[in-house]
Amino acid sequence: MVNQDQFWSRIIYILSAIVSLAVAFLILGPRPADTTGAIDVSALPRVNAALNGITTLLLICGFVLIKQKKKQQHRKVMIMSFVTSTMFLVSYVIYHWFKTGPKPYTGDFTSIYLFILITHIVLAAIIVPIALFTLYRGWMSQLQRHKKIARITLPIWLYVSITGVIIFLMLY
Repeated sequence: MVNQDQFWSRIIYILSAIVSLAVAFLILGPRPADTTGAIDVSALPRVNAALNGITTLLLICGFVLIKQKKKQQHRKVMIMSFVTSTMFLVSYVIYHWFKTGPKPYTGDFTSIYLFILITHIVLAAIIVPIALFTLYRGWMSQLQRHKKIARITLPIWLYVSITGVIIFLMLY
C-alpha cells in the first residue's frame, strides 16, 4: 500500500504542477498569433461560471450526504463535483488559448475585486493537489486520512468555486 501511495502521490504532484504551469502560461505566456479569435469562445465565461456554480451545489450536497452517513451517494456526488471542476478547467484553458489575456475589471470596487481575484488564484492552484489527494484517499477507502484532509479541502474548494462565480459577475 505504501508503494502505491508513493506512486499516486508523485502522479498527483506532477499533474498539479503541469496544470498550474499550463494555466500560468495561458495567462502570461505568448501564443501563436493565429489562435486569438480563431474560434468564438465568448460564451465560455458563462459556461465557466455555471460549472463553478454547479460545483458549489454539488460540494454542499456531498457535505450534507456524508453528514447523513450516505457514503455511496456522497462518493457519487463528490466524483460529479470533481468532473464539473475538470470540465471548468478544460473550458477555462480553451477560453484563454483562443482569447487574448484576461478581461480587465472596470467596476467601482477594485480593491475588493483584486482581493477576491488574488485569493481565488492562489487557492485555485492549492486546491488541485489537495482535491486529488482527498479523492484518492476516499477512493482507496483510507477513510481516516480522507476525513482529515477533506476538512481542509471542502472550505478551500467551496471558496474557489464561489469566488469563480463572483469574479464572473464582477467582470460581466
